[in-house]
Amino acid sequence: MKKQGIITFKVDDALYSIIREMPNRSEFIRGAILSALGNVCPLCNGTGILSANQKQHWDEFCRDHAVMTCDECSERHLVCMTAK
Repeated sequence: MKKQGIITFKVDDALYSIIREMPNRSEFIRGAILSALGNVCPLCNGTGILSANQKQHWDEFCRDHAVMTCDECSERHLVCMTAK
């Protein structure tokens, strides 16, 4: 992933002590910011893992839908196959 920019911010000593011990603090901070902005997967809520029930619902949904890559922006998105 190409970095687009760097942002720095100040924290108090207690928070600094906690964050500096994290193995990948940049990833954690990005995830926390995206989560706070509401930019997380609506199914897994940003965990990256579906529960057994969520997986069952996903499998049902996938019968008529597919995950495809956009030709214009190269991002993955959902497509309804019955609407094509």
